[in-house]
Amino acid sequence: MQPSTSIPSLLVLAVSLFSVVGSALKFDIAAEPRGHRQRCIRNFVAKDTLVVVTATVSGHKGDGQQVNIHIRDAVGNEYGRPKDVVGEARMAFTSHANAAFDVCFENNLDDGRPYGPTRSVELDVDIGADARDWSAIQAAEKLKPVEIELRRIEEVVSEVVGQMEYLRTREQKLRDTNESTNERVKWFAFSIMATLVGLGAWQVVYLRAYFRSKHLI
Repeated sequence: MQPSTSIPSLLVLAVSLFSVVGSALKFDIAAEPRGHRQRCIRNFVAKDTLVVVTATVSGHKGDGQQVNIHIRDAVGNEYGRPKDVVGEARMAFTSHANAAFDVCFENNLDDGRPYGPTRSVELDVDIGADARDWSAIQAAEKLKPVEIELRRIEEVVSEVVGQMEYLRTREQKLRDTNESTNERVKWFAFSIMATLVGLGAWQVVYLRAYFRSKHLI
């Protein structure tokens, strides 16, 4: 006898397969002359989606280094520019467009030396349902653990459906563009062929008239 699989278990499995699990990213950034270089981390986010960026920067103020953060998306929206970040900095925003956004770091030298030490950065980006404080929601609405988990799964599934709908819309636009391009290429080819045929016919008529004028035919 094979063990049966309940519907909630299948739902949790489906969510775990389609949801994106965020993990902290750790890296070192060297201090360089001001405005020399930025290190950027890129993510894609749908419109009207909550995003929480948490950055933990090592070091202390006054050590000759200044870590600045710049958050912006690919279409020009600005979401924050905290300066001289030390310790944990948390920035939350709601996206304004379906676009990729960058979290950029720069480590500037304050004393003008050409090279300097490094600072460690731990970056955690939570998007959508992962960005919400479910513990606070559970306490505020007095929900049971199972209820708050089902609520979270519902939001994750809603995000997956929204992403699939966005991809379907993008695929439709790309297909329409492809069909329009094919139609234009087809008529362009027909026009080129008609032009060549017309040019060939004109050359034949012109040459016959020329040869007749010279009494060669």
